Amino acid sequence: MLLRIGTEKVVTPKRRHRPASRGYFQKFRSPEQKPLFVASDHGSPVTVAPDFFVPPQREKGWGPFAESFLRVNETAFECLEVSPGIGAGPQGVIIRLHPGGRTGAMPLRSAQTGHVVGGIVIQPRFGWSGVGRILSQIGWHASPQFVDLPLVPGSGREVPPWVLAGPVLMRLSSLLKHLHRGYRYAQETLSKPRGHIVWNKYISDSLSTGRWHHIPCRYPELSNDPYFRSLVKWCLERVRMSLTQSGGYDSNAGALIEIANRLIEELKDVNPIFPHKTELDSRLKSGQLDEEDVIRGLEAMGWIVDERGLGGGRELDGLAWYLTLSELWEQYVETVARREAALIGAEVRVGRLGETTFPIRWNDSSICGLSHLIPDIVMRRGSHIHIVDAKYKAHFAELDEKGWRRLTEESRETHRADFHQIMSYAALFDAKETTVTLVYPLRKATFEYLAAKGKDIVRADMTYGGRLIRAELRGLPFGVN
Repeated sequence: MLLRIGTEKVVTPKRRHRPASRGYFQKFRSPEQKPLFVASDHGSPVTVAPDFFVPPQREKGWGPFAESFLRVNETAFECLEVSPGIGAGPQGVIIRLHPGGRTGAMPLRSAQTGHVVGGIVIQPRFGWSGVGRILSQIGWHASPQFVDLPLVPGSGREVPPWVLAGPVLMRLSSLLKHLHRGYRYAQETLSKPRGHIVWNKYISDSLSTGRWHHIPCRYPELSNDPYFRSLVKWCLERVRMSLTQSGGYDSNAGALIEIANRLIEELKDVNPIFPHKTELDSRLKSGQLDEEDVIRGLEAMGWIVDERGLGGGRELDGLAWYLTLSELWEQYVETVARREAALIGAEVRVGRLGETTFPIRWNDSSICGLSHLIPDIVMRRGSHIHIVDAKYKAHFAELDEKGWRRLTEESRETHRADFHQIMSYAALFDAKETTVTLVYPLRKATFEYLAAKGKDIVRADMTYGGRLIRAELRGLPFGVN
């Protein structure tokens, strides 16, 4: 039975004990499912039951293995931005995992043996479909980061197939663009000889039918590494099959199927060939590959051959990966800003490309940690400057639905910090008019409700030193145009 936890409540699968007298059936019974803990980003903490992670003990609970459990899983927690905490309960030590701002899947190891005995999946609080819509709009290159860790038990059923298939297709697409050119033998019927004439075919097909001018020829032709193109084609067809069987009804999967079809059409001149894992590994370990796109493409081919959650007989388990949702949200807001700037003819500069970096020069840099100010997005049109900062938080929705008085003190302080930060950006530009905007994500229903009331953007005007500064709080639906 799959262990799935999303709140403080701990659910422990029941273990069935079969009598030894059953002999044959006792020996060949199916193995017990490994636990999978499920939570949402910035959501409620997950309480981890020790049953699967520590050896049997006289006393219930974690006993002396709590610190060991945190230590052997430290890498997984850091990748997912999960903050583990140790507390006390009726049965002794309690371990809670507090989700952060990343979504993904990681394996969990035993505190005693270090072997993988479970997994954890952090789901996006706005849903997988919202993440898929954003990735399709900003380009699938803004994809999950894969981690060199063992497979995550059970994650293949919790994570939609397109989440991993998207970046794999992008890797294979880049691989095709960087393959070295080589020669292949082409066979074609021509009116003039080229290369070697296939005499047996000429006699049987052309000469016997009176078509003497139809000459079957075989000749070398320069092509983009035809052998590897055949390997890539097999992988593309495998990914397409996985998407069709597992999630073809999903719009995100459908979009990726179209991409796979386009790439397969580009390889219509070759036949698919199964890539042997040993050959892929030897090429990766040869040290002769210096192009990052080729290395990443070969890695993706290895995942497909291993059937690591991308189709095949082991879809129950999946790759270890994570995706930083704040970075995803920032790139989505950038896409919206560029689209809006194009309508008014504004120039756009973005922080992620190093176009909005302002260094801070301290007289004693050894005691000052902040060395730069980097606004996310800056739009300039004439004498007007518009500074946009994307925040993957729920402040805007909470402010409207609950009101400032009902916000927790922690939320208030975080909101104040956001506002002070973007106001400091306004001081960086000498402009007569400056607009600063904090953009927060909203659920589609919340956005439609606010937009109908004209409250999806809240503004405040301030005049200081002869300058007009307009501050805005803006909500955008997560992943919806």
